[in-house]
Amino acid sequence: MSDRTFDIEMGLLVDAIYLRWHFDFRGYAQASLRRRLKAAMGRFSCTSLSQLQDKVLHQPDFFPALLDYLTVQVSEMFRDPGYFLALRREVVPLLRTYPSLKVWVAGCSTGEEVYSLAILLREEGLLERTLIYATDINPQALQQAEAGVYELDRIAGFTLNHQRAGGKSSLSDYYTAAYGRAVFDKSLRRNVVFSDHSLATDSVFAEMQLVSCRNVLIYFDRPLQDRALGLFRDALCRKGFLGLGSKESLRFSSCAHAFTEFVREERIYQKSL
Repeated sequence: MSDRTFDIEMGLLVDAIYLRWHFDFRGYAQASLRRRLKAAMGRFSCTSLSQLQDKVLHQPDFFPALLDYLTVQVSEMFRDPGYFLALRREVVPLLRTYPSLKVWVAGCSTGEEVYSLAILLREEGLLERTLIYATDINPQALQQAEAGVYELDRIAGFTLNHQRAGGKSSLSDYYTAAYGRAVFDKSLRRNVVFSDHSLATDSVFAEMQLVSCRNVLIYFDRPLQDRALGLFRDALCRKGFLGLGSKESLRFSSCAHAFTEFVREERIYQKSL
């Protein structure tokens, strides 16, 4: 199949997904989407995207499986520990000045960042007055996030990250290990609302003091990046904080004027308007 034919079929497929399932991948970065769809073709034994499209349109049980290929579920607890250390040292002292807090983890995947923030906020005495909104477009990922169960062989890496992020306790205080898995304490998600939300099609739903959306924008094209950043700008209160991934920036965004760099090296910004 030629690249031109593949791209034509890819355009038709994402249109079909939007019209049939109301998931909008039309603004996703083409190179990344192309890689993921090629992987899906191999997994589902399809020789063309048209075959994938046929399954999307005519096999209702197929789309959830394909969605796992279209959304990137790669995360870990306290990923990039310097980011969480900067939150702890630079942002938390200002968050303490609010009587109550709302935090939005956009694109939460299977929940590792949600639990990281919940643990950090508990260690800093802020979790009980915080409401965390954890959103993603993948319902299966949200189910995993809400369950808070992770393979035990990942915990050593999580523990090291927690220590490097300035952890004030042992990570083992927050989970129970059994049958090769770690189950995180239900009390960590008592103040968490898990919900589906699309940065491509949905709107702002509450005023936040902190929005953390890390390693999501890199999969969007420029117009969709601007849309998402516009949502974060509109959601944040004045002087609220936005955290992005290590390879993401506001530099060329149409929303850049609304923010100042707060911790530049960790991509933490503060809303200035």
